[in-house]
Amino acid sequence: MDSAPAIDLDAVPDAAAAVSHEVVAPDRQTAPLVFASPHSGSDYPAEFVAASRLDPLSLRRSEDSFVDELFGAAPSLGAPLIRALFPRAYVDPNREPFELDPSMFTDPLPAYVNTASPRVAAGLGTIARVVANGADIYRGKLTAAEALRRIRQHYWPYHRALQKLVEGTQAAFGRCLLIDCHSMPSIGGPMDQDPGRQRVDFVLGDCHGTSCAPAAIEAIERLLRDQGYHVARNAPYSGGFVTRHYGKPASGSHCLQIEINRCLYMDETRIARGPDMPRLMRDLRAVIAMLADLDPVGSPA
Repeated sequence: MDSAPAIDLDAVPDAAAAVSHEVVAPDRQTAPLVFASPHSGSDYPAEFVAASRLDPLSLRRSEDSFVDELFGAAPSLGAPLIRALFPRAYVDPNREPFELDPSMFTDPLPAYVNTASPRVAAGLGTIARVVANGADIYRGKLTAAEALRRIRQHYWPYHRALQKLVEGTQAAFGRCLLIDCHSMPSIGGPMDQDPGRQRVDFVLGDCHGTSCAPAAIEAIERLLRDQGYHVARNAPYSGGFVTRHYGKPASGSHCLQIEINRCLYMDETRIARGPDMPRLMRDLRAVIAMLADLDPVGSPA
């Protein structure tokens, strides 16, 4: 597993006025939990859509659509929820800050850019070259300045806010469990480790036991199975940059990634809410309530 670089947010200049995210906070935080939805954003800039060779619906196939709604009960149960407003296809906060493919740009990238990661090779860096099904996003090449602008205006503010939530929770409770919330296509795609395979209902990722206390993943898995769901761990998703970066159990900072099969709650073709979404929301509310009562959430793994 590759190691994620440190983010020194104090060294990052303040971003411009673009609204990158929203934090839905409880009236009073009563649980050592933070919920994050980095890929459910659907605010597509007009110039981005115009520069794409794909229609808007095809662009949306990279979204974790409605995931912020699925976990919308968190604030009422005493835990904050942060959600990105920008789309994943525009800039991906679940990558290192500068994972960029030099072939996408008209001019050289700065020397500090990671151009050799597996994500970059797959076309899924911080600024993605392709959508989830492998289709190219852009008609032409971008400038390096455009990539850096997106990262400055969207990526950094999201992580600045997320880190503030994690650190504030640790200060208040002595520990924090960050739940990084995602969804996955019901069948593995050409860019995935499991192409053409039908997927389970939930995949729980803890970077193979390194990003959170065993109590958390065991409790979530047990409750989901009791609710009738099929659950797997760490395959095909073990956790991305957020899980690796914020999951430091020895320091009391835990992170668990949850991937939800989209067929449980939405029409994957039309990108529309499905009739079973209310039931899934009720079941996830029970998961959130259980985590809020779990003790110890923050015991070192």
